[in-house]
Amino acid sequence: MNAEKKPWQSEEMLLNGMVEAVCYSGFRSGQHPDRGNGAVNPGYHEILEDLKMLIQQTPFRLIRMYDCGENTQMTLRVIKENQLGLKVMLGIWLRAELSAHETCEWLTAPIPQETLDQNKNLNAREIETGILLANTYQEIIVAVNVGNEALVDWNDHKVSVDSMISYVKKVKAATDQPVTVADNYKWWSDKGKELAEITDFVSIHVYPVWEGKDIDEGLSYTIKNVEEVMTTLPGKQIVITETGWATVASEFGKRASQEKQKQYIGELLDWAEKNNITIFIFEAFDEDWKGDPGNPLGAEKHWGLFTVDRHPKQVVDLFSSTH
Repeated sequence: MNAEKKPWQSEEMLLNGMVEAVCYSGFRSGQHPDRGNGAVNPGYHEILEDLKMLIQQTPFRLIRMYDCGENTQMTLRVIKENQLGLKVMLGIWLRAELSAHETCEWLTAPIPQETLDQNKNLNAREIETGILLANTYQEIIVAVNVGNEALVDWNDHKVSVDSMISYVKKVKAATDQPVTVADNYKWWSDKGKELAEITDFVSIHVYPVWEGKDIDEGLSYTIKNVEEVMTTLPGKQIVITETGWATVASEFGKRASQEKQKQYIGELLDWAEKNNITIFIFEAFDEDWKGDPGNPLGAEKHWGLFTVDRHPKQVVDLFSSTH
């Protein structure tokens, strides 16, 4: 194990000097982002309650948000007005510009060209909003992420690499924060060289449990994933912008549990601390709007450190001594 004694990255490669970070959306039961029929967003005081909960019960002071919509704008306002001291990695959400109906299992028909053209206009508007927010909240937003899992073949909001490169260049030219793109580790290791040249750091997603692994292989498989990207993109700053362990999942059976979530996150943060790698845990709170509405036990709904009713899960015990 001597090889592990030397950190994988230098301290300068930590995002804002932080190891521990968390993904946050804040949608409670009955709330959801806009998926075509309008959004039901959390209110100001609900967001304030969430963020205070994170501050009081966890070490997380860096949160990741996914888009530039009303929910994110409200969260930035809450942080600023209440001087919470939290930092944010801002997300710019990109909608489909290509139809991935042949490779995405839940797209049953091609996305009409009219919709794709419309999405391109919406993406341009989202980018402008992202630039505006990054410049307005410079003291809070420490990085800007363009697109989330928009490059992999298996997702429903696919964007071409060429478009992504031009979007990243545009955001970089108009903001002062480092700019990145968040995607699956495998995409980065197989196809990411050209994009990595223009991003300030590489943001990868690693989910051992989605790839059939149980807790005994959780950390070792994650390390292997990170190593794969580092080997392909030597010297590039790596941030893990999504990883976690579901506590309930019809898809995973007994591999999902609160005990296993606690073990995985504990082992992972310990490893990250030694190796100067920022880790965004997915996610702060369970979100029951996600996945199949007819399956309350679906994995998508159960990654939180807290339940959707804001009760801490076992993993929060990890932080009581360090906090």
